Amino acid sequence: MSATTQHHTHHHSEGNYSILTTDRIGLWLFLLSESMLFLGLLSARFYLAGTSRPPELNQALGIGITSILLVSSLTMFRSEVAIRYGDQSSFLRHLLITIGLSILFLGGVAYEWSQAFAHFPPNTVFGTIFFSMTGMHALHVLSGIFLMLLIYRNGRTGKYDEHNHWSVEATAKYWHMVDVVWVFFYAALYLV
Repeated sequence: MSATTQHHTHHHSEGNYSILTTDRIGLWLFLLSESMLFLGLLSARFYLAGTSRPPELNQALGIGITSILLVSSLTMFRSEVAIRYGDQSSFLRHLLITIGLSILFLGGVAYEWSQAFAHFPPNTVFGTIFFSMTGMHALHVLSGIFLMLLIYRNGRTGKYDEHNHWSVEATAKYWHMVDVVWVFFYAALYLV
């Protein structure tokens, strides 16, 4: 390899590293800003509604949808690890399971809403908080599903491998943030 080629290759890899580092910093800043939004909703829950919780809140459904979301975090992790090792089949399979679990979670939230309207409508203090928190979270879950569908489509064409999987990594980090937020929301809405 000539000195020019070596220099060009070295410079090119440094450029990719720099872009990836910038992308990662940008992602963490985005996730931090999203966390502030959720922290504001969490603070509003206690400021406006105190620590009261309606007895009609479906505890079994709450723990059920929380469990579904936590399992989806595990399957997303397995998908990300699989692509890091170049295992396309496991990557796509676990990603598809994650998408399915996410849709199941949204179905559970929709069912909870149908029950909640009768017991604490949106024009009550707890209803306002409940629907705002779960609604904002559901929008983020929906965004995550959209991102995962894009990743799945691109993955089926072989776009990702053990060397090129930043989009998968970024989507996984976003998904884990959405899951962690729900753990706090679950505690604030269903347990306190």
